[in-house]
Formats: sequence, C-alpha cells, structure tokens
Amino acid sequence: MKKIILFCLALLVVGASFAQTKFSEYKIAKKISVEGEGGWDYITMDEANGLIYVSHSTAVNVVDAKSGKTVATISDLKGVHGIALAPEFNKGFITNGKDSTVTVFDLKTYASLAKVKVTGANPDAILYDLFSKKVFIYNGRTSNVTVMDAATNKIVGTIALAGKPEFSATDEKGKVYVNIEDKSEVCMINATTLKVEQTWSIKPVEEPSGLAIDNINHRLFAVTDKQMVVLDAQSGKVIATLPIGERVDGVAFDPILKRAYSANGDGTITVVQEENENTFKVFKTVPTQKGARTICVDTKTHHLYLPTAEFGETPEKTKDNPHPRPSVKPGSFVVLDIEP
Repeated sequence: MKKIILFCLALLVVGASFAQTKFSEYKIAKKISVEGEGGWDYITMDEANGLIYVSHSTAVNVVDAKSGKTVATISDLKGVHGIALAPEFNKGFITNGKDSTVTVFDLKTYASLAKVKVTGANPDAILYDLFSKKVFIYNGRTSNVTVMDAATNKIVGTIALAGKPEFSATDEKGKVYVNIEDKSEVCMINATTLKVEQTWSIKPVEEPSGLAIDNINHRLFAVTDKQMVVLDAQSGKVIATLPIGERVDGVAFDPILKRAYSANGDGTITVVQEENENTFKVFKTVPTQKGARTICVDTKTHHLYLPTAEFGETPEKTKDNPHPRPSVKPGSFVVLDIEP
C-alpha cells in the first residue's frame, strides 16, 4: 500500500511538472461581448457546466465559456457585487449592496427564489462553504458577516469583524478566511461555531482586497496594490511577499498548475508560481486590458476570465466626488478569455 501511495504521489508531481511546462504562455483567446451597461465587480466560475457568472451593475450575466454566448440574465438586482454557487442545493446567491439583501436563484432556471435581508449594510463579498453548508455574506459598511443556511435560506448568525471585509476563501474543512481591508489583516473564522478564531496582521502591506487559497499546501494569497502576500493558512505566518501590478482587486489560484493570478486593473495579470510550499516566484506578466481587476479560473481548462470595458474621460474632482472614475463607453463591456 505504501508503495502504491508513493507511486501515485510521484505521478502527481510528474503531471504537475508537465502541465507547468505545457502551459507556459498566455494570450487573449477572445473577448466575449456582454450586453448591458454600468459597472462590474466579482466574477464566478461554474466549472461543472462551463458557465461564467458576471456581476454587472443591476444584473448578473450567465455566459457559456466555450461559445461566448449569454445563456441567461438575472435582473432586478440592486448594486450587485458577489455571486456564490451551491450546486448541491441547486441554488445561487447574489449580494445586493444598495438595498442590503441577498437574491437566491435557481441554478437551472435562473428564476429568483427568495430575497433575504442581511444583518448589516452594503453586502459585498459572498462565499458558499461546502463543509458547513453555509453562505457567508460580508457587509462592508457595518464590518460584520451575515451567515445563512444554504438549504433553508434562514439567517443562522452574525459575526462581528474588526474592520471592513473584502474577499473570502475556505479550506473546506471548517475554516473560512477573509481579508480585513482597512486594518491590513486576515481573519480565520470557525465555520461551525461562527467565531473569529485568529486575526493575523500583514503590515506593512496595506488594504488587502483579493484572497485565494491553496488547500494542499495550506497557503493563502492576499493581494493589494503592487504586492501579493503569501501566508500560512494554519499559523498566519507570512511566507513571502511578491511584486505585482497596480490597481489589483481579485486573485485566483490554480491547484493543478500551482499558480496564483492577480488581476491588475493596470491591464496585466501577474502569474506567481508556487515551486513548493515555501518558495514562490513571479513567473510571468500577462497583458490584458485596463480595468480588468477581478478574475476567476477554470481549473479544468486553465483558462482565466476577467471582466472589463473601454473607458472615456474622467470627470473633474468635486467635493461630493473626490475620486471620480472614468466613464464607461457604451456597448464595450467584455469578458476576457485568457488561454494558456
């Protein structure tokens, strides 16, 4: 038995090495045009069905990754941010930041099943945890987490946080992690007790947004402007800090290729190779398109998907709008399909 286990492990190592050699270059395979106007945020991959869920202002566009066709549009949403999928319950969950609700929808028909008021304000990131069968909803304005039972849509708890939560990740064994953006921290939450068990500082790195996890080597990847921090998911120890691009928001991890991808709004992806659990290097910088700052990965095909659009002029600064964003050109919203 021991020899068989060692042989299987050797095959995995050889397979990973071959895959890393094979998938060494990246290019924009296509730009998938998506109808509708307005801003965007998170993007979520349904690998089993080859579908991409794209947040888009007041709607979520469901796109077939292979054909590039929009197969459904989930509308009547209020400031959509995040999308989480729970296939075992045939449900999806969408955060509505403007009215502080979560829309529950059917994964087959895309029909709305319920609209649930959260126990905070401005829900943003959202995570379905397979281990606990719970949905974790992160409320940016009130610095707390609303926890929902995925089967019943009932609120089962509220977790207070030390600051503003951003992206989240799960080890699928009872621990849930979340970036605390305004405190430069990462929190570990017990998915059963709904208590914050650990809080780890990543200072002097500031304002972490995206978060991804390697559940084999227990490594977290937190990204912020120009920096990626790799942490031990069990102890919180900082393992490495690597340079990445600017205006980053999201990060994704491919467990087969052992690569973390930061989506940089400056128009690049930084590819970080995990050589082993303690050694990481910047493998490549891939050109994308300005504004492509969130990301998801299909670990079956190793394709990367990033939403963005073309931009017009930036309005003048005002007292009410000290940080104006450039206008989005009508009809220019796309999902970039990055092919290795």
